[in-house]
Amino acid sequence: MKHTLLNTIEGRMLLTGILLSLLLIALIGFFGITQIQTAKILALVLVAHSFGGRAAGIGLCILNGYGALPTIVYNFYIEILIVCFTYSGFVLSTTNYLKIEWFKKLMDRLAEKALENKEKIKPFGWIGIFCFVMAPLPVTGPVIGSIIGYMIRLSPFRNFSATFTGTLSAILLWFYCFDFLEQRFHMIQYLFGAIVIIVLIPYFKQIKKIFVSRSDIKKD
Repeated sequence: MKHTLLNTIEGRMLLTGILLSLLLIALIGFFGITQIQTAKILALVLVAHSFGGRAAGIGLCILNGYGALPTIVYNFYIEILIVCFTYSGFVLSTTNYLKIEWFKKLMDRLAEKALENKEKIKPFGWIGIFCFVMAPLPVTGPVIGSIIGYMIRLSPFRNFSATFTGTLSAILLWFYCFDFLEQRFHMIQYLFGAIVIIVLIPYFKQIKKIFVSRSDIKKD
């Protein structure tokens, strides 16, 4: 049988990511027409997750009054979508199927982060990926976790079951931690603010360049 991209796990992951993205665009578009505030929150949560701010995305939902089920389901959905694209992109660039220069550089950065943790995770296999993804640390998460799983040659089922189970567990922990603080101490605003700052610190130089370039344009 002729080998095609869709016969590979990375090809199917890419297709899944595209389908999930189309559904998300349709959902945000629907709320953009019917409930603009909801559409804004959904978009902001997507942006937060795109920058690695899993906790920030969950905090946004809680601050805007979303309950447990919609918060957990939506944040889990976003994480799956991002993993589909990053995992497939990493494998396809590694195998030279994708040869876009800027994209390969992005995947190389992810590979460097994965390699830093690969040897620590390898002896523990499935449980190592699960704990790594679930841990609430800046360098952990499903994107790097799934790439490490690929590097240590876990089967796709073991890799993604560990990655997504760890992700769901982390989302549940963050949600109920935030919910506890909000109901008893009303501290979530301050904690959320601190998390946003921590997430944005690695991108400070890029953000500064944007504002500097805008001020230069205004002067001209």
